[in-house]
Amino acid sequence: MSDLCSFSAAQLLEKYVRRELSPVEVAKAVLARIEKLNPKLNAFCLISETIIEDAKASEARWMAGQPRGLLDGVPVSIKDLLLTKGWPTLRGSKTVDPKGPWNDDAPAVARLREHGAVLLGKTTTPEFGWKGVTDSALTGITRNPWNPAKTPGGSSGGAVAAVASGMGPLAVGTDGGGSIRIPCSFTGLFGIKPSFGRVPAWPLSPFGTVAHVGPITRSVADAALMLNVLAQPDARDWHALPYEPRDWRTGLEHGVRGLRIAYSPDLGYAKVDADVAKLVRNAMKVFTDLGAKVEERNPGFENPDPIFRTHWFSGAAFLLKGIPKEKHGLIDPGLRDVAAQGEKITAHELMDAQMKRGALGAHMNLFHRDFDLLVTPTLSVPAFDAGKEFPEGVKRWIDWTPFSFPFNLTQQPAASIPCGLTPAGLPVGLHIVGPRYADALVLRASRAFETARPIGLPDITKLS
Repeated sequence: MSDLCSFSAAQLLEKYVRRELSPVEVAKAVLARIEKLNPKLNAFCLISETIIEDAKASEARWMAGQPRGLLDGVPVSIKDLLLTKGWPTLRGSKTVDPKGPWNDDAPAVARLREHGAVLLGKTTTPEFGWKGVTDSALTGITRNPWNPAKTPGGSSGGAVAAVASGMGPLAVGTDGGGSIRIPCSFTGLFGIKPSFGRVPAWPLSPFGTVAHVGPITRSVADAALMLNVLAQPDARDWHALPYEPRDWRTGLEHGVRGLRIAYSPDLGYAKVDADVAKLVRNAMKVFTDLGAKVEERNPGFENPDPIFRTHWFSGAAFLLKGIPKEKHGLIDPGLRDVAAQGEKITAHELMDAQMKRGALGAHMNLFHRDFDLLVTPTLSVPAFDAGKEFPEGVKRWIDWTPFSFPFNLTQQPAASIPCGLTPAGLPVGLHIVGPRYADALVLRASRAFETARPIGLPDITKLS
């Protein structure tokens, strides 16, 4: 694409500085793209009525030589799990009253406003972000820009559908078991789940301390830029890491020469689609060619599926406890089923899962004494049919996401970057996992890979 909607955030800002482009021109182009493609993809469940007005305010600041912060005039979308002042945050659920009141911004939204971003609207999510695809009774089915018959994944499915199709270069996503990385893999984008607490979040997700907030972009540099904004402190998050006043773009170009990378094709237990496995194995040659020391090595832990299910299902049960019973009939049947299983989990079983979670985290700490990074497929499958929770042969979204949720348990930084297309023309993601708090290293390795395999975008003319 060569139109205004194809520019990265970094490119837009450069053009604003040089006065080669106005935030108003960009906002109008993005709004036109939304009006054209959103009916086909269902990426947005709410579109701001003040996009042009906000862009004009940004243009005035640029003309006066007084831009506000790091993202002034850059269009950004907000996943509809994050509170946004003045807009309903319905979380994909018919059980939430649209009347509000809606008086608060989540930390990520507040920081974006402070830095002058043009907020486009709210992007679709499955109900309360409970599964790895994006459809709900409230907002319908969200579709993949590479092939609208396929799912974009989830739960940040609206966010990736928007970014991949040019409906804004940046999106905020959340990730409680893969919800940034899953859809980025299915739609050929870059997304990073930062170390837990790196990006302040409030209120805490009902699914607890497995849930992260992070950027979804078309380039690693844009994600680093966005992280500069999102990672700024907010006192409302009791779990937040101490603020690290740094530019996450620093060191992006330092490459991977000499890094010790463990490549695990299946974590020792996962079943992986043959096309996915082939693309990921071939992608590992990029790191070798760039000078990294790549060794095929599984991290050596047993499938943590039972640990994650205990955390996730009990979180679902807790979530539904807060919804009046007369509204339970409005809830996604799959979520009701998960919550029903969660209600059976005892306090002893939850404590046991928490102890095992701690042991898993310690295991990965020890693993990273020998390896700087762990690389796996992002997912075990390419995108499947839209409107389904899982492909044939499995049940529940956890069954086809074996590579993502373990690292929510361990709270490590993990990113997905596209590494090729299947014979059917669907993107596949490469999963780059770093030691806890080594977000900069994950970004650096991702950028090195991107230099060899630039991120491509779908042909949106096929959507017209």
